[in-house]
Amino acid sequence: MGVRQLIMPKSIYLFATSKSKHAKNVKSLDVRYLKPDIDFSKYEYLIITSKQTVKALEQYDKKDFIGIPALCVSVKTAVAYEEFGGNVLCSGDGYGDNLIKNIKEFSKETKWLYLRAELIASNFVQKSRDEGYNIDEEILYVSECSQEILDVRVDDDSTLIFTSPSSIECFLKNNSIHPDAKIIVIGKTTANLLPQGVEYIVSESTSIESCIELALKIKE
Repeated sequence: MGVRQLIMPKSIYLFATSKSKHAKNVKSLDVRYLKPDIDFSKYEYLIITSKQTVKALEQYDKKDFIGIPALCVSVKTAVAYEEFGGNVLCSGDGYGDNLIKNIKEFSKETKWLYLRAELIASNFVQKSRDEGYNIDEEILYVSECSQEILDVRVDDDSTLIFTSPSSIECFLKNNSIHPDAKIIVIGKTTANLLPQGVEYIVSESTSIESCIELALKIKE
């Protein structure tokens, strides 16, 4: 009786705005930046939950906000903001919902400004407000499904890496998830957007590198 050979799935698809040499890269979103009028002087701290927010801030005069420390959702976002010249107050664990515990370390009189996308997956701001914390919001960018993800077709036994809830939503507009596919998600918030019954694995940390490492380890 022969030994069954273990083989890797045919392809790894990465649905993200970043790329990896180990995957077929499919840009999930096109980003359109907005520039609302903001009086930064009213706020003690900023809240930044994506690199796109940092990019959007390039539209403003740095001197108006660069001295305001920012609570960043993750180390990666914090690094992006520091490289931009910003001052990082602290960084979270990659999950927006968990930023509430960081906010609670400050008094309820503290004035925060959350710079965000039009559509967001976490409701940490509303929960914080319900507890009496002072947080304003400004929308700095709009994310839309890219034509690339709308047109993509994948092999049935591929490994699919989803890095945001919107990457799943966009993929499912013109595709379905085959039972033979291996699904990796960057976090629990993203996993919540998968169709009921789809099996998946959550990466150890909320980074694309962690997702890729996991994909490379997966075998039949």
